[in-house]
Amino acid sequence: MHKLTALKVKHAAPGFHGDGGGLYLNVAPSGSKSWILRVQYQKRRRDIGLGSASDISLAEARERAATLRKAAREGFDPVALRERERAANAALTPPAPPTFADVVELAHKGLGEGWSEKTASQFKASLEKHALPALGRKAVANITTADVIVALSPIWTDKPQIARKVRHRIIQVLAFAKSHGLRSDAVPTADELRRGLARQPKSESLAAVPYNQVPALVAGELVKAETPARLALLFTIFTAARSGEVRNARWEQIDREARTWSRPAAMMKSGEAHVVTLSEAAIAVLDRAAKRFGTAELVFPSAKRERPLSDMSLSKMLHDAGRKETVHGFRSSFRDWAAEQMPTVPAMVAEMALAHSVGTKTEKAYLRSDLRAHRSALMDAWARFVAPSLCTPTGNVVTMERRA
Repeated sequence: MHKLTALKVKHAAPGFHGDGGGLYLNVAPSGSKSWILRVQYQKRRRDIGLGSASDISLAEARERAATLRKAAREGFDPVALRERERAANAALTPPAPPTFADVVELAHKGLGEGWSEKTASQFKASLEKHALPALGRKAVANITTADVIVALSPIWTDKPQIARKVRHRIIQVLAFAKSHGLRSDAVPTADELRRGLARQPKSESLAAVPYNQVPALVAGELVKAETPARLALLFTIFTAARSGEVRNARWEQIDREARTWSRPAAMMKSGEAHVVTLSEAAIAVLDRAAKRFGTAELVFPSAKRERPLSDMSLSKMLHDAGRKETVHGFRSSFRDWAAEQMPTVPAMVAEMALAHSVGTKTEKAYLRSDLRAHRSALMDAWARFVAPSLCTPTGNVVTMERRA
């Protein structure tokens, strides 16, 4: 009855090759091979796929064919019987272990509840781009230090800042897996990974205008056309804020009487709300912006008024002034000025003015004040230094309140 042999199956050419009893080997033009059984059920021919010849041997195919032929003779639907067998086999098959990609999704959902939308988005996007190509299909329980090093190597020296963030996020995912019982091995540490990677190039600080050159720059900008980008650049300098915070500033955040700019947590890099004290110079810029652009929504609107200015728009103002430094560098200009020209002002005050986190955990627990009065005095002195024409001339003196 049987016409095929294991050797014939191995070397079979494309087409149908009968073994007898309705069992056929189907060889596709691509070379893939599968088993098909043809039986009569309720006077109709039924073609039933039995599976791939690479998974099912000739002997196993004959055994399955015999079972289904017998079922058809006894009045049972052979197709329904085959489906029940497949369901039973699937129930007995243990689920595949979770992959790194699976746990990225779980960690993004579980940890992301405590993050800002921007942080959660960057966490997932960076891992999808830089980690999943190497780690995505690997079982999270089996990922080794060597595996992580392979994933980080392509960006470790070319994109050092991004690579360090990706390293941190990979460690977060592996730690999440271990804490949820999906992994038993120790999670690689940052030091272990660094020892297996090349030395990263020394990071370069963002170029900043020397603080003693800022007054001349501001004076030059004050006599030019008052465009949204130029006024935004001046406001950035006077407040020592990040350009993104200035570009997204809205009028409802401004309290002119209190001379404050209250920035919500969603706007801040730290994820914590922060109040900026506004100097006379900063208020003067706001007055000019209100006169020229109104006080509807954005303080410094783009041509499409509902959209903020682009980051490049402020950079262009700086470059048009003949400077090669960065807009973000004005924060360093301010910090250098505070350190060198205001030695009696505690460093903590200048750091708070920059919306930096200051102090140890213990100090933070006891320091309930945001030192707003001290920050206001410091920002007023900075404004008098960089834009004296916009301020009341009182000198570069900061009066610190005596604490009991």
